Amino acid sequence: MNKVFLIGYLARDPELRYTSSNIPVASLTLAVNRNFTNQNGEKEVDFINIVVWKKQAENIHKYCFKGSKVAIEGRIQVRSYDDQNGQKRYVTEVVSENIEFINTKKEEPKEKSNSEIIKDVMEDKDPFEEFAKETQITNSDLPF
Repeated sequence: MNKVFLIGYLARDPELRYTSSNIPVASLTLAVNRNFTNQNGEKEVDFINIVVWKKQAENIHKYCFKGSKVAIEGRIQVRSYDDQNGQKRYVTEVVSENIEFINTKKEEPKEKSNSEIIKDVMEDKDPFEEFAKETQITNSDLPF
């Protein structure tokens, strides 16, 4: 099974292109906290390349920017190509199948510095706290 779930911050503005068949494709880099502390006591951040296709590509380009927080569901893809010198190059990326915008252009100022993005990633304790609060359910609430 090849399934990936990531929550992080865009490390740069999404780049939108169109294939020769006029299909939209966006490239972006997601900064994700590892929840791992290195030998210096600092949390580490991974910068993961993401590819988004079709309508979601146009939407992420329209509504998200460097510093936007998103949740991505997708799969890991490894591909290769020959560079200008004939050397074979390998690329590992996540191909997005679904994106949830946690914040957008309307909710934050346009520009965040890389250090602000990394700080946001480092301080992010519960990635789900913005979705909902815990709900208490008793046995009498259950329909069975």
